[in-house]
Amino acid sequence: MYFVLTTSSIWQLCHESFADQPWRDSPRLEIPNGEQYKTLATVEQIWHFLFAHHATRNDILVCVGGGVICDLGGFAASTYKRGMPHINVPTTLLAMVDAASGGKTGFDYAGVKNAIGTYAPALQTLILPSLITSLPPRELLSGYGEMLKHALLDTPDHWQQLLQLDLETEAGVQALMSLIERSRALKNRIVQIDPREQGLRRALNLGHTIGHALEAHMLAAGQPQPHGYCVVWGMVGALYLSVLRCGFPREVLHQLEQTMLRYYGRPICNCKDQSQLLTLMQQDKKNTAEGIRFTLLRRIGEPVSETVSPSEIDGAVAYLFSI
Repeated sequence: MYFVLTTSSIWQLCHESFADQPWRDSPRLEIPNGEQYKTLATVEQIWHFLFAHHATRNDILVCVGGGVICDLGGFAASTYKRGMPHINVPTTLLAMVDAASGGKTGFDYAGVKNAIGTYAPALQTLILPSLITSLPPRELLSGYGEMLKHALLDTPDHWQQLLQLDLETEAGVQALMSLIERSRALKNRIVQIDPREQGLRRALNLGHTIGHALEAHMLAAGQPQPHGYCVVWGMVGALYLSVLRCGFPREVLHQLEQTMLRYYGRPICNCKDQSQLLTLMQQDKKNTAEGIRFTLLRRIGEPVSETVSPSEIDGAVAYLFSI
């Protein structure tokens, strides 16, 4: 038996696309949308829904929505009666290229993004590119941010393909859609080699150390920003450190800066926020006893995982705010 987790706005917008799916008329729980609802309380709501409908661990939870839905639903399913399978049906570009693949699930806790979670790969991920045409520009750009990250971990050719797109035109959006599978393939290759993030998979954290801190800080300040925006801002900081520590080409950093200014603007923060950002980074789950871990790059496609000092982080954040 199937059970569906989604939001009312997503279901109203997309349900006609699911006419041929066996789970379309299954019992459905609609939860509020937004990072502020990515909490234990929402997970408990999902568990209560499953218990109330006598779900067993042989049934399937279908998660229809963006990254928040995929993360929450995957976690709830992976812990309900010690684990029931789930299917991800991502309805945003960000979820298609990131959250719906790779098996990471979880929720935010104590002000730290994705602090509690599990590794629980979806039974299936159903990609419907037609859903992208209905996305507002901010959602499209959020997904593009993660695709830029994948390109930096892949090849210079992939990077240039993404940079050359004009996302303010229909042709540019259509071309972006044709690169979804390339982005997903890069992530899936890395996850297959290192499913539990013991080595290579750490590369996928490029931009996320500063990015997650910015995301949590701005959410707490009542100015939430899309995940992909924060990743782009975080990647500027990471590439700045890569230039200083690893000899990464400064030209590529400048290309990312120009893309940031064109589509994303500057983060809504100032130098007064730096100490708070550093505190959030010190709580990052990727850290070790040695300190705060960053994914940096020697070249496009050559990631390294390094411990970075607080003074270096302060310099990177100050550089980001000064652009």
